[in-house]
Amino acid sequence: MRVSVTGVWRLALAAAMAFGATGTASAASGRLSIQSSGVKRTAYVIEHARLKRARRPVIVFLHGQSGSGVRVRDRIGLDRALKSRSVVVVYPDALGGKWDLSDTGSARELKFVRDLIAKLESDGIADRKKIYIAGGGPGGILAMRLACGQANDFAGAASLIALMPTADAAACKPARPIPFLLLAGTADPKVPYGGGKADLPEFKGDVVSAAATLAPFMAIAGCSDKMSKVDVPDRDKNDGSRVQLEFPAGCKAPVELVRIDGGGHTLPGMRPISDRGQPVGARNGDIDAARLLIHFFLKGRGI
Repeated sequence: MRVSVTGVWRLALAAAMAFGATGTASAASGRLSIQSSGVKRTAYVIEHARLKRARRPVIVFLHGQSGSGVRVRDRIGLDRALKSRSVVVVYPDALGGKWDLSDTGSARELKFVRDLIAKLESDGIADRKKIYIAGGGPGGILAMRLACGQANDFAGAASLIALMPTADAAACKPARPIPFLLLAGTADPKVPYGGGKADLPEFKGDVVSAAATLAPFMAIAGCSDKMSKVDVPDRDKNDGSRVQLEFPAGCKAPVELVRIDGGGHTLPGMRPISDRGQPVGARNGDIDAARLLIHFFLKGRGI
């Protein structure tokens, strides 16, 4: 079913399309180091100024091919989009700039994220009921693995320009309904929208389609097969892409698809990147990925 942009969705799109806004709150930033699996691991942490110290919501964003937490922070800028909200944003670093998505390596990466969250909890920073996990590209694959395997530990999850590996999809059984957002481009040359062979430096295996990626989260949330669709206004007439928001009815937790028709392997609202000189497809200019992600998490348990 196709619906017009009204009510809460009008507000959501206004937020997601508000380019160029600058935050006024000051923020403290720094690199956090921990030991995980016997190895020193690091993350870049942003804490906005607050009236008093208290446990706060935390968004953990796993970078893609940006190579480090600092670089993806500069690109996506979740903390800048949050402005004065008392939310901590954490950008973990992959060893050598690339996440290890092999069976053994993935287990170490997931443990690193869990150890990082445990450190934030023990330091009195993280509100255990408001931990959100998201990632782009290979970081999105790791975020989905956490959402599938440790749904009770997260208040929401999102995968941007990454679909679920075939083996992961067969095994994904979240323990409870968890808010889940998927953003994918139909012309992504690295991660095929309809499923097939991925072409990421970190992952060359098969992925399932966007619909099949959503399926485990829809099933546990009790969603119906009825889908509502919202066409986003075409702000950038020259970007070669359009945005459609799709969301099933009757879900116990929000499950949404941001479909970028004609979109490539790049995040909306961010400058395009290339992989060894190879094009990654069209960058959509109609929405801003950071603001869209924040709005989605707001609809769950709130940030």
